[in-house]
Amino acid sequence: MIEIGKRCTLEIVKRVDFGVYLNAHEFGQVLLPNKVAPQGCEVGDSVEVFLYLDSEDMVIATTKRPKAQVGQFAYLKAVATGPYGAFLDWGLDKDLMLPFGEQHREIEVGRSYLVYVYVNSADDRIVASSKIDKFLDRTPPPYRNGQEVSLIIAGTTDLGYKAIIDNGHWGVLYKNEVYQPLKFGQRIKGFIKRVRSDDKIDLILQRGAKEELDKHATAILMKLNQAGGFLPLTDKTDAEVIYAELAMSKKAFKKSIGGLYKQQKIAIEADGIRLTE
Repeated sequence: MIEIGKRCTLEIVKRVDFGVYLNAHEFGQVLLPNKVAPQGCEVGDSVEVFLYLDSEDMVIATTKRPKAQVGQFAYLKAVATGPYGAFLDWGLDKDLMLPFGEQHREIEVGRSYLVYVYVNSADDRIVASSKIDKFLDRTPPPYRNGQEVSLIIAGTTDLGYKAIIDNGHWGVLYKNEVYQPLKFGQRIKGFIKRVRSDDKIDLILQRGAKEELDKHATAILMKLNQAGGFLPLTDKTDAEVIYAELAMSKKAFKKSIGGLYKQQKIAIEADGIRLTE
């Protein structure tokens, strides 16, 4: 199904001086201007495009990739304000409107905001809203423990970080389980730690399974090779120092060097770890 505000693959059905026309089915023939059309494309070729409305509210296609599609959240910079709202840079020639009625607070040009992109049913225009809560799913979460998910960091709490899971649910990353810097609007892979009885969701960034330990062990071996076979890191080293050197938690470091020691790939000395191979 072809939808405004989403990417789709369409066939070129006509070429004109200023571009090519695509068969957009229920939307008729839609223009893909020369400036964004693939070089050398011909009638009969299929092109992946994004459909949106131009300044005259006509459906138009582009091969540019917006920073978010309809139904997604994104962290976008405000570039202008007008009589009806603010305008956000979402990677296309025409900026995305954030109407006054969809602003959770006054928008300042030059600052970035977490917004949801949707189609306004009143006029079929693609717009944004910074009133995040009303677009999140309130049905029981369908996730299983350990499931990999896509996260957007959406704020901080006393417990840690709030994150949007797969553009649908709220979750929490606890600060004592986060071992890397996170910033507002950041997209990052995570895992479901547990879905609680009240349907609230706890998250982690590292699953802790064997493949994660293998990844950390590989990183330690690579760093040892780069450092000439020795690293001045032990299980007594501060967690901040370990993270700065290896981008992993102290817990992951201790588990990994234990495994490497058992495999006789490293020696654990009083002042660090050393390659044995």
